[in-house]
Amino acid sequence: MKRLTMLIGTIVVSCLVLFGFRKSFETATAGDPQTIIVYNWGDYIDPELITQFEQETGYKVIYETFDSNEAMLTKIKQGGTNYDIAIPSEYTIHKMVEENLLEKLDYSKIKGMEHIDPRFLHQSFDPDNSYSIPYFWGTLGIVYNKKVYPEGTISEWRDLWNADLKDSILFIDGAREMMGIALQTQGHSLNEKDEAIVKEAGKFLKTLMPNAKAIIADEMKTYMIQGEANIAVTFSGEASKMLSENEDLAYVVPSEGTNLWFDNIVIPKTVGNKEGAYAFINFMLRPEIAAKNAQYVGYATPNKDAIALLPEEITSDGSFYPSEEAMEKMEVYDNLGTDLLSLYNDLFLEAKIFKIGRASCR
Repeated sequence: MKRLTMLIGTIVVSCLVLFGFRKSFETATAGDPQTIIVYNWGDYIDPELITQFEQETGYKVIYETFDSNEAMLTKIKQGGTNYDIAIPSEYTIHKMVEENLLEKLDYSKIKGMEHIDPRFLHQSFDPDNSYSIPYFWGTLGIVYNKKVYPEGTISEWRDLWNADLKDSILFIDGAREMMGIALQTQGHSLNEKDEAIVKEAGKFLKTLMPNAKAIIADEMKTYMIQGEANIAVTFSGEASKMLSENEDLAYVVPSEGTNLWFDNIVIPKTVGNKEGAYAFINFMLRPEIAAKNAQYVGYATPNKDAIALLPEEITSDGSFYPSEEAMEKMEVYDNLGTDLLSLYNDLFLEAKIFKIGRASCR
């Protein structure tokens, strides 16, 4: 009953916050030269920064969210909304460039690129940063309860296959992530293109399913914070939020390596207000703004001058700001192409169905 009361309270508060947040956008209208439309992941910007941007610039913001790169890509392809700013992930940026869905950036209108750590520029998905500017970056790893699993007992992806973890692990609902775990555990690249190796990894992934408690998305935070599960595979920023709410939790980046992901700011071809888009980019590049956003969101900022403004306990934690040596084992997702990506998706779906089938047979 206590959990139900807490859940109802959380929903009420969330609705009030959401109402207030959206209410501030009521006067903003698409197509208005004083309006910009931002398309971003859910809960991926400090709402106070939207208000500050509006107050400083006079622009009104329409803020829409998506829950997957694929959903975002489909919406922009349809072209029904004049999105001025979008924040996709690396492999999707590469695909959007190929499909001529992005505006080439005019750096004469951009102020603040000197604040970005050079390590996060010139990545394979946009070698010259002609179309994208780093927003956040992070890793995929394992969060676990230290009281249940002493520190040091979970340090590798292969530890997840331990038979003692049967029906215990919360897995992220993502094909690239889960197939990547299977591939890296077997010593392969998470961008593996050999179909035989990928299919073998799909079979290997099925052997992990008996240890799955559930394959979920946003609900994971609540379960881990409230102690309804003790181990999960999640992104570093999500783990940061969990750790801030439950001191018994720890986060580890597996020693075999992991995904080093980037979400970048882009201007879609759907842009209706370029001046407003560049104003938003310049605002987000300011170190004090990037630092405030990083503290709210929980992910690592690529803004080197913002890092100096963050608490040392955050920036000194190697799990969230890993060393260059640790990052050498990490891989950025490549654009696999339609056929190979479909194979990854199909194999992950088969693993999920296998898990559901086992559960229904109990």
